Amino acid sequence: MPRFEGKVALVTGAGRGQGRSHAVRFAAEGADLVLSDRCADLGTVPYGLASATDLEETVASVEAAGGRAVAMEADVRDTAALGRVVAAGIEAFGGIDIAVANAGIAGVSTIAAMSDEEWQNMIDINLGGVFKTLRAVAGHMAERGSGRIVATSSVVGRVGAPNIGHYVAAKWGVIGLVKSLALELAEHGVTVNAVCPTSVDTAMIQNEAFRELFLPDQSSYTMADVEGAFTELNPIPIPWVQPDDISDTVLFLASDEARMITGEAVPVALGWNARTAA
Repeated sequence: MPRFEGKVALVTGAGRGQGRSHAVRFAAEGADLVLSDRCADLGTVPYGLASATDLEETVASVEAAGGRAVAMEADVRDTAALGRVVAAGIEAFGGIDIAVANAGIAGVSTIAAMSDEEWQNMIDINLGGVFKTLRAVAGHMAERGSGRIVATSSVVGRVGAPNIGHYVAAKWGVIGLVKSLALELAEHGVTVNAVCPTSVDTAMIQNEAFRELFLPDQSSYTMADVEGAFTELNPIPIPWVQPDDISDTVLFLASDEARMITGEAVPVALGWNARTAA
């Protein structure tokens, strides 16, 4: 029997990238999906965000994998919008068993040069949006006496990193939030964990702002140069992981096999985490 047959999984940031990968993988293993994405660009983000068309394509991919899907445009900063997403999922499928708080953005700036808007958008989406997503499902899952919550942090959620201090701060916060909610929900049969990826091959890193960050002294460069710069970060000598690599861990943490695991931050990081404290 598929691991998630009869289960319902909510995925934010589902328009493309990791979110789409998680959604399709859940569907392939028997789940129905509740999907959301902002579906609009944001001025402080140096690359285009997912569109309404992207979200429609995720729905089509979920259905092709054998799942049913309910999809809505929703900004994770918007409490009311997230409430509508959760309510739509419960109405369509009877409940939500799994929630993946995946929506997030990236940006590049030194702290000294960072604008209030850059800081606030990052914190409001990458930390506040995770908080609001978790809050939207926590009571529902506690009342049902079961549930799996997985939030996307980062390998830099445990270290400092120059030029992305707002991103780092938000991802550290996600780990603290996950650990705190895990303690609150443990007696209710709900597990809460984080996945901590290294660089993932999506638009979040495949853009000019990040290429210039990694190759600041080169006026021109090839993709081989970019791959080499990213590879230097990782003990396993490849530049980045694929969304499906993160989905492997997300699905494990959402499964019965991980029922005894809660409050953890699990790296998928090409060995980067081997350099951090235990």
